[in-house]
Amino acid sequence: MQLIDNFNFAGKKAIVRVDFNVPLNKETGEVSDDTRIRGALPTIKKILADGGSAILMSHMGRPKQNPDPKFSLKQIISAIEKNLGQSIQFCDDCMKAEAQAAALKAGEVLLLENLRFYEEEEGKPRGEFASDEEKKAAKNALKDKQKDFAKKLASYADVYVNDAFGTAHRAHGSTAVIADYFDEANKMFGFLINSELKAMDKVLNEAQKPFTAIMGGAKVSDKIMIIENLLDRVDNLIIGGGMTYTFIKAQGGQIGNSLCEEDKLDLALEVLKKAKDKGVKVYLPTDAVNADKFDKEANTNTSKTNETPEGWMGLDIADETIATFSDVIANSKTVLWNGPMGVFEFDKFAKGTSAVAQAVAKATQDNGAFSLIGGGDSVAAINKNKLADKVSYVSTGGGAMLEYMEGKVLPGIKAIRGK
Repeated sequence: MQLIDNFNFAGKKAIVRVDFNVPLNKETGEVSDDTRIRGALPTIKKILADGGSAILMSHMGRPKQNPDPKFSLKQIISAIEKNLGQSIQFCDDCMKAEAQAAALKAGEVLLLENLRFYEEEEGKPRGEFASDEEKKAAKNALKDKQKDFAKKLASYADVYVNDAFGTAHRAHGSTAVIADYFDEANKMFGFLINSELKAMDKVLNEAQKPFTAIMGGAKVSDKIMIIENLLDRVDNLIIGGGMTYTFIKAQGGQIGNSLCEEDKLDLALEVLKKAKDKGVKVYLPTDAVNADKFDKEANTNTSKTNETPEGWMGLDIADETIATFSDVIANSKTVLWNGPMGVFEFDKFAKGTSAVAQAVAKATQDNGAFSLIGGGDSVAAINKNKLADKVSYVSTGGGAMLEYMEGKVLPGIKAIRGK
């Protein structure tokens, strides 16, 4: 497999799949968080410093038509230029970039318009279908078009670099199919994907003990695959967030109006039994901050998680649980965190998630733990508490990280690495 560190881009055009699906301020239209843009800079700068030129391609949002100004990458040009420290060119149709790509000189950068303006990128047909059979036929017909789409993108450059980990779990035209049009010597991962894989492989295959996994979020069903894959690796499993109450009810607790997957009660008990059989210590919240409604201004009280009053719902972990979780984390040498402890977007119910963020950072700094953070709310908590430089690694790919940790093969990774 070709490594970007060893590759010389001098005189070559590199088409780079980046993940510039960044949030925009609704009022000003400006980029409100440029983390993903900054994450791509080392790869882009390496190409330019070698004497090559870079053609950047990305998606943004889920456009339903071509074009769709609301999802145009034209909106992020200034943010890219500010971070890169130079002006860039823009092509307003990713399928009509031949002339601009051919004219690109060493040290120059060309940004292509949103790939998803074309349904060929995702390989999902748009529109209404009379039947499942009709939709299936349309999808099959789109496969050949997707190959042509990827081939056209590939024709713009000499080298393909995938540095978009956040989309590596999708078999899209620009993440998997395009790699078929480059030989082994001329396709590679960028620095961002390499660092993502290194961090995740370290946690999966080289974790120092004790190894603690912190799983939060709303539903057991969303996290069951990663939990089951981790049970053979971890010493401690901390569970928080809405899925807490599926486990609590499964064990006979009173959960009031708290979120619960009624059809997953047996599954929750199975997880607890598997953990016990494998010697994994499971930590569930013992107390919680409850709300009388799902609202940022809701009235609150505190109770044991298995004694939630009728008419109330648990929306955050409370002090006893925070102390327990923090102690487990403090004594860990490897920490994986995915998912919030409560409704983190409401300030009243953000204390538990922020406390976990602080505990993970403290374990990293004071105990030399290796900490990997992934998932939107977990990353947001780390950033909100200004702790990104106090943990070992913050992943840019929520869904991709989950699937990799579940043991699944990611199409965007396989296309270059072969597995």
